[in-house]
Amino acid sequence: MVRNRHEAGREIPEVSFAAPAGTPAGVEVLSLADLRHRVSGERLAIPQRPDFHHLITPGAGTLRHTVDFTAHRLAPGSWLWVRPGQVQQWDDLTDVEGTLVLFRQDFLDPATTAAARVEDQHAPVLRRPRSDDDARALRLAADHLAAEFRALGQLPLEIHTAALRHLLAVLVLRLAHLTASAGASAPEPEPDSTYVRFRDAVEKDFARTRRVEDYAAALGYSPRTLSRAALASTGLGAKELIDRRVVLEAKRLLAHSDRPAARIAGRLGFSSATHFSKYFHQRTGQTPIAFRDSVRGRRPG
Repeated sequence: MVRNRHEAGREIPEVSFAAPAGTPAGVEVLSLADLRHRVSGERLAIPQRPDFHHLITPGAGTLRHTVDFTAHRLAPGSWLWVRPGQVQQWDDLTDVEGTLVLFRQDFLDPATTAAARVEDQHAPVLRRPRSDDDARALRLAADHLAAEFRALGQLPLEIHTAALRHLLAVLVLRLAHLTASAGASAPEPEPDSTYVRFRDAVEKDFARTRRVEDYAAALGYSPRTLSRAALASTGLGAKELIDRRVVLEAKRLLAHSDRPAARIAGRLGFSSATHFSKYFHQRTGQTPIAFRDSVRGRRPG
């Protein structure tokens, strides 16, 4: 299923996709019971940073799962979509049953990737079907994918792989268009083009500048236009979006590595470790080192 790359006890492991022997490279479907039997609860509880997608849906029990330091609770029928690079942590799976779909992004065709917004790192993690009919459609897609995955040998491998690719496409397209984020009653509308340009610019340059004025100048808008677009699309101001992206990356680096705060500060564009520490504390209520210790389960001092 996965292959870890880390020094034990030192940092959150990077997890790479490793296809089970004899199966098509790029996708795997297993039950949460299979996962429990394959990986110890102690190992599952360790935060990890996979480089492939996770689609998780409980069928019985309530699943608790943390993604990018936010805890989520999944009731049966809801879905969690963890994207490559996000830091995740499993909770106790003892009383939870369900399905887990793992796939590499390049397993899907480009048209599906675009239509399902597979590469959208800003998409909501927790998804809920809009109706009972939508829930059944998602369950059917997942069941068909699981059945085909288990049918290895019934078809030539290249045909089996093509069938899996098509069935996974059905599932991710339905997830993108038949579900809403937690608290919403309808699918998210296509984001405003001005906001998308701003969001993509922040993703590219957040370590270079945290000034709305710099993004406005680069994109040819006024700062007020960017702020209005951000507020209309997310309910947050432009500066808040920039700061949230910087803080998220800081958390990932602090949790994922043993780099000193000074190196992380430099990587994120801060002039000094002191400036970075003050910025981080103002927005999280913790110093960088206290956050690192808390996410790794260490006690201070």
